[in-house]
Amino acid sequence: MTEEDLLHGDTYRDRVSTVTKDGSRNWVYALKPKGDLYQYRKYLAYIYLAVFFIMPFIKVNGLPFMMANVVEGKFILFSKIFWPQDFFIFAIGMIAFIVFIVLFTVIFGRIFCGWVCPQTVFLEFVFRPIEWLIEGSPSQQRKIDVSSDNSKYLKKVVKHLIYIAISFLIAHTFLSYVLGLDQVIRIIKEPLSEHLGLFGGLVVFTALFYSVFAFVREIVCTTICPYGRLQGVMVDQDTMQVSYDYKRGEPRARLKKSEVRTAGDCIDCFKCVQVCPTAIDIRDGVQMECVGCTACIDACDEVMDAIHLDRGLIRYASENEIAEGKKQPITTKIKAYSILLVILLIVMSGMIASRKSIDNYISRASGQLYHTTPKGDISNLFELKSINKTKDHVDIQLRVKDMDATVKFVGQDSVLLKPEYINTFSFFIEIPKAKVTNYSTTIAIEVLHDGQVIDVVKTNFIGPFN
Repeated sequence: MTEEDLLHGDTYRDRVSTVTKDGSRNWVYALKPKGDLYQYRKYLAYIYLAVFFIMPFIKVNGLPFMMANVVEGKFILFSKIFWPQDFFIFAIGMIAFIVFIVLFTVIFGRIFCGWVCPQTVFLEFVFRPIEWLIEGSPSQQRKIDVSSDNSKYLKKVVKHLIYIAISFLIAHTFLSYVLGLDQVIRIIKEPLSEHLGLFGGLVVFTALFYSVFAFVREIVCTTICPYGRLQGVMVDQDTMQVSYDYKRGEPRARLKKSEVRTAGDCIDCFKCVQVCPTAIDIRDGVQMECVGCTACIDACDEVMDAIHLDRGLIRYASENEIAEGKKQPITTKIKAYSILLVILLIVMSGMIASRKSIDNYISRASGQLYHTTPKGDISNLFELKSINKTKDHVDIQLRVKDMDATVKFVGQDSVLLKPEYINTFSFFIEIPKAKVTNYSTTIAIEVLHDGQVIDVVKTNFIGPFN
C-alpha cells in the first residue's frame, strides 16, 4: 500500500503489494512493531539465531552435531553419520517434513513464514533493526532517501558495510555446516592461494545474502518463495490465519470526540498497514503476501487499548469463524495428513533404529569366472566394499555360512576398516570341488567383528559345468 493509495482512500489493488501502479518497486518502510506477540517473536528469533551460530561448535563423541557435506556425500544428524547409502532415510524424512509443512499450513496458515522462516528472522530481527538504528524511523528513512544532503551517504555506507560483514559471517556459518567447523578454521589459517575456488564461493554466497537482505527483502516472500506461492492451494476457509473481523470493524470511520459512535470499531488509523513488512492492508481480506507475522495484530490491539475497546479486531481466526462464529473443525484433510505423517515418522524411526554402522556389499569380480587351485578346490574372486560409518577403526572377518569354504584376502591376512570411509578389498573364496554341484550356487557370507556376526551378504559362486 503506497502513500498515494492511502491519501486517495484506494484500498483495492490488482497487483502484488511490492509493485506500484506504474510498475516500479514499492519500497517498504515498515514501522517497528511492539506488543506481546512481537516480544514472543523476538525471543524465538534470538533463540533461533543463537542455535544457528552456535550449532557448528557443538560436538558429540568428536563428531559435529549437524553437518551436510554434499561434496563428500557425508551427512551428520544428531552426531550420527549418514552416507548416500542411507539416502532412503533422508527421502522418507524429507517427505515427512513436506507433509508436516502442509499439515501445519492447513491448520495455521503461513505462520511458519512470520515466526521461524530464516528469511523473516534475519530480515526483521537482524537487518531491519540495524536500519532503524542507523537511519531512524520509516519517516526519517523516506527523508534520507529523497534528500540531496551528502551526509546521508555516510549512514548508507555504514549500514551496507555492516550488512556485508553480517552476510560474510552467515556465509562462513553455512560453510561450517557443509565442511565442519574444524575444516573451516583450518582453511582460514592456510594461505588464500590454496583455496581460491572456495573463497570465490564464499564471496558469491556473501553477495547473495547481502543482496537478499539489503535489496530484495520481502519480494522473496511475496514472489520468489515457492511455499508462499503454494499457500493458496493449501489453505481453506477453516484455516487459522491473521484475519480482520469485518463484522465488528465495518463500516470504518475516524474516531471523533464527544460523538456517539455508530460506525464499526475500525477507526481507519492505518497502523496495521504501517507495520506490515509486505505492505498489505489486512482489512482487504486474506492475501497471498501475508506472512502471518502478527505485527498488525499487535498494532491494532494497541489502538483498541487506547480507545478502550476490546482487543481482537485483527486476530488469528479462520474465515468461517469470522463469518459464522464457528471454531476450526478437525476436517478430513487434517485427519488424512495427520495419519500420513504418523506413518512416515514410524517408518523413518524404524529405519534409523535398524540402520547399520557398517554396510557391506560383496560382488564377484567383473570379467572373472572361476579357476581350480592346486589342491583341486574351486576358487572365485570377489570384491568387498565396506562402508564404516563410525569414527573408529574396525577389524572384520569373513566366513561362508554353513559351508566348508576358505576365505583368502588378496595381499593381506586381515581387514581393518578405516573410519568414516568406503573401504574396498579383494578376496578369494575356495570351496572343495565336490561341494560345487551347480554352475551357479547362492552362498551367504557372514561378516564378523569380535567374533559376532554383524552382517550377512548373499552372492553367487560360479563353478564348472556338470
